[in-house]
Amino acid sequence: MAVPASKDELLEAIGSNFDKLMKDLVTVPADRSGEKTLEGHAQGTRMSVHDLVAYLTGWNELVLKWHARREAGEPVEFPETGYKWNELGALAQKFYADYEALPFDALLRRFSEAKESLVALIGRHDDAALYGAPWYEKYTMGRMIQFNTSSPYANARGRLRKWKKENGIA
Repeated sequence: MAVPASKDELLEAIGSNFDKLMKDLVTVPADRSGEKTLEGHAQGTRMSVHDLVAYLTGWNELVLKWHARREAGEPVEFPETGYKWNELGALAQKFYADYEALPFDALLRRFSEAKESLVALIGRHDDAALYGAPWYEKYTMGRMIQFNTSSPYANARGRLRKWKKENGIA
């Protein structure tokens, strides 16, 4: 799929990639979701399917936080308070820890709710707001949202499908 360049394309990319990913996620047995057998987000680490969803949920909620702070006129620390862009592996570990106590089904609901909140956020903006000017450094608002939603959803689905195949999960 091409990089979205409009509100409609962004919503389509998010919706399509999310739906495909969720179709695969709901077939993961809850008792297997915690197995740390996937390649992790930090080099040399392993993660579970639960961690993968925690990572996606963490990023989705972080994007919502950026927007809430900006809309409130508060400063936004990118990517997250206490983290630099070259520390994303550590940020991934934080996301895993943030959601580790949530049962897999509850985490899937939270992920879905975060995605729906992002869709609502996008719905409040037009193409000019989403793609007409830089929002963070050289990146537009739409591109920053896409970097943390539809693209990671597609990447996660690839990882998940490989894991399911290797583990005999239909």
